[in-house]
Amino acid sequence: MGLPKSHRLRDRGNYRAVYAQGIRRYSPHLTLFALSCRETKETKSTDSTPASSFGISISKKVSKKAVVRNRIKRQIKGVIRSHLQEIKAGWQIVIVVRPKAIECKYEHFLRELEELLKQAKIINGY
Repeated sequence: MGLPKSHRLRDRGNYRAVYAQGIRRYSPHLTLFALSCRETKETKSTDSTPASSFGISISKKVSKKAVVRNRIKRQIKGVIRSHLQEIKAGWQIVIVVRPKAIECKYEHFLRELEELLKQAKIINGY
């Protein structure tokens, strides 16, 4: 089960904007790029902030097998779904998976992603 459509980052231009203008946080297996919607030039000043949207980038350097790459993406999407209520609205977030991530289990992704979101101050209350 994937993320709801309102929480997906789909356009190539959005990915580029997050890579170019966003903040970066690193861990041994993941890299987090995050851009607040207030910082983008495309957004108009409205009262409602859009829901945070996520993108996952995983290259063939991680694994040549699509089965392995898709399993990692499913695990990361599961971690994101479990934290959707805690994540502040109005963020565009791209998670880049590093080649060492092939050895990770779900619990490890959970801890690392939580830590990255706390470092970036995206989770409410931190």
